[in-house]
Amino acid sequence: MRPLDIRWRLLSLAALNEHLEVDPEGDTEGYLWLPARICAAVELAHGPAALGRFYEETQKLDGWDWTPALEAAGLPPELAAAAESTDYDDHLRASTAEGVAKVGPHVGTPIIAVENGPAWFGPVISQIPRGEAAGALWDATLVVAATPGFHELKGVPHAEI
Repeated sequence: MRPLDIRWRLLSLAALNEHLEVDPEGDTEGYLWLPARICAAVELAHGPAALGRFYEETQKLDGWDWTPALEAAGLPPELAAAAESTDYDDHLRASTAEGVAKVGPHVGTPIIAVENGPAWFGPVISQIPRGEAAGALWDATLVVAATPGFHELKGVPHAEI
């Protein structure tokens, strides 16, 4: 695999879509703010590396109890209370705006930005590649993203074909 220095940042779909009359995520109750606020609390209190650890642990959750992911990431479980606090919303809006400024409107998550290089929305994948397959995907993504005029590559997940 390739050595990468990842600096995790936040893109909140709740912040991205809050100005729209109809939320494309169907978030009429504002539930998307909850995990985003916890992520913001983690990032602000413990930095981008801790945010990455927390994100990795959230992928193992089944439900809306964020405490196990916080604990597994070595973070204080009390950070889960941030879900109900609007104190983090301005940080989420600013971080989201920073990401969108790199790639333009009408995007979602993930946004990947290479330091002093290209930025893009995606790749969106339905299965996580491991080992050399992950490295090959990264290499190919860099080539495509750096191609002048490249805009979008989209398809149906293979399982749906």
